[in-house]
Formats: sequence, C-alpha cells, structure tokens
Amino acid sequence: MPEHVSILQQIGLALLAIATVAWVVGLVRLVRAVAAVPPEPLPRSRALPLGLLPGQSQAPAVESVPLSADEQDAFAGLVRQFSRG
Repeated sequence: MPEHVSILQQIGLALLAIATVAWVVGLVRLVRAVAAVPPEPLPRSRALPLGLLPGQSQAPAVESVPLSADEQDAFAGLVRQFSRG
C-alpha cells in the first residue's frame, strides 16, 4: 500500500473486501439452492393460460364534463401556451 494511506483506511478496505466476498458467496449459494428446488405446479383450478383469459365484456364508459365558456377559453389559452414552449 502507498505510504499516504492510513491504517484505518487499509482496515476499512479489507473489511469491505471481506464483506463483498461473503455477499457474493451467499448470493451464489442462494441462487443454487433456489435453482435446485423444482417449482410446485399450480392447482388445476388456479392454472389459467394467458390465451384463455376471459375477454372484456364491455368497454369502459367514456366520461365527459361539459365546460363553461370561461373554462373553454382558459383551456384554449393553456393549449396555446404549451404549444409555444
């Protein structure tokens, strides 16, 4: 190590390296353990392929609110303001 690095910095770097190695080892063990266990099949009642999902029975209702003349003018002003910028 360079001379200008203090002993505390060296210890901190060593601890960080040890923690990183321990994390990687733990992660690898976890991934291997999860990969070794076969997934349980869903019960027949819950298994539903995506192609068999029921379609939408009716389209959602369109909502609208009537605007007063002042509100329409204000909205037109906003549209003009945003179209400039």
